[in-house]
Amino acid sequence: MSEKKEFDRDSISNTLIIAIGLSLVCSIIVSSAAIVLKPVQEKNEEAFRQRIILDVAGLMEPGGDIAELFQAIEPRMVNLETGDYTDAADAERNVPIPDELDLAGIGQRPINAPVYLVMNGDVVDQIILPVYGKGLWSTMLGYLSVAPDGNTIKGLRFYAHAETPGLGDQIDKEPWRALWVGKQVYGSGDEPQIRVIRGPVAAGAQNPQHLIDGMAGATLTGNGVSGLVRYWTGPHGFGPYLKNFREAG
Repeated sequence: MSEKKEFDRDSISNTLIIAIGLSLVCSIIVSSAAIVLKPVQEKNEEAFRQRIILDVAGLMEPGGDIAELFQAIEPRMVNLETGDYTDAADAERNVPIPDELDLAGIGQRPINAPVYLVMNGDVVDQIILPVYGKGLWSTMLGYLSVAPDGNTIKGLRFYAHAETPGLGDQIDKEPWRALWVGKQVYGSGDEPQIRVIRGPVAAGAQNPQHLIDGMAGATLTGNGVSGLVRYWTGPHGFGPYLKNFREAG
């Protein structure tokens, strides 16, 4: 009669079985956690986005209830080609941007894009536009606030970037952000004239209403900000939409 083979817990096969089993258990735990936490993450992301929009609009209050404050803002969807509002909720379908127009360096843009209207009763008080484009090291994401004349800048706020600390990261510091308030996007035509220059705007500079002080040591970041703002307020971005406001005024 043959002897019963003794179980070898240290064998290669048993080690592999245990390792695979542990991997499966861990995978199940991680997947389950991701599913359970996804609604919480989405809620947090939505609250963060709303806070940034309120901030650029000057409506964020310390300790304020974000959802309550955001009731003054009306989200709409805009067809970028026509500049008209649309009921289409699809902001994912993209079209390529011709190289000569791609001042933001993003390659493509959505057919429809969201805007956020700050309302004062039934009257539009501010127009909040999502803007993004390439900086020196990263894609810079932000919001631009424009007055209902479709031209005057009310604020610019970046909420995600990886620009150089102490140099390019000045784009999200209050002193530099304040330089944008009251500046004009357009001159006599429909092409954006706003831009960040090298160094400070000199006294007696021509058309200073379109010029923003550059940041020392961060010329390329400044160029990136100029490019993305000019693209998104230009004819391939929200230009047709903002033109509707200028003509209505």
